[in-house]
Amino acid sequence: MQAFTTHKGLAAPLDRANVDTDLIIPKQFLKSIKRTGFGPNLFDELRYLDHGEPGMDNSKRPLNPDFVLNQPRYQGASVLLARENFGCGSSREHAPWALMQYGFRAIIAPSYADIFFNNSFKNGLLPIILPEEQVARLFEEVAVTPGYELEVNLERQVVIKPDGSELPFDIDPFRKHCLLNGLDDIGLTLEKADKIREFEAQRLARFPWLAAEPTA
Repeated sequence: MQAFTTHKGLAAPLDRANVDTDLIIPKQFLKSIKRTGFGPNLFDELRYLDHGEPGMDNSKRPLNPDFVLNQPRYQGASVLLARENFGCGSSREHAPWALMQYGFRAIIAPSYADIFFNNSFKNGLLPIILPEEQVARLFEEVAVTPGYELEVNLERQVVIKPDGSELPFDIDPFRKHCLLNGLDDIGLTLEKADKIREFEAQRLARFPWLAAEPTA
């Protein structure tokens, strides 16, 4: 998992509440058994004017000019501003995959659905919770300031605005440790690799028949 320490990037405003996971990455794209290639279909129903299906050449599909991520001023955005209850709906780890593969490293919203919130941390995407009034102010500032960038410092737990002012945020210490060190569930397990090998060696010494090859 990619570690998260600090990140500075262009902010894009998705000004709608209760964005569900099917809107983030529609169900027809979940057929893939790979963990890559979801970025081009992020917000597919909002982003394109036609109906998307796996295998389509997205470069030839008609874009919705009214969708925020299609507007020239937000190209290359890597910090997403969202409203309350972001990531609600069905459980799908593909949602944070799609957001990250599009290029987002952090999301700022007043609240998130629990499963999406947990899945984001497990995949290196940082979901930041700020008070609703602060998020609303960020939406206002982004709207009137082309090229509006935000810096996220995870170690200090602050969002730094272009004027240098800081917005502190809370984060669970264990989740912070995992993000700072790029540790997903597998990485956490591998930190104990020496103890696992030691245990397996002791187990086989006590029960050597466990290592026997199965007979045909």
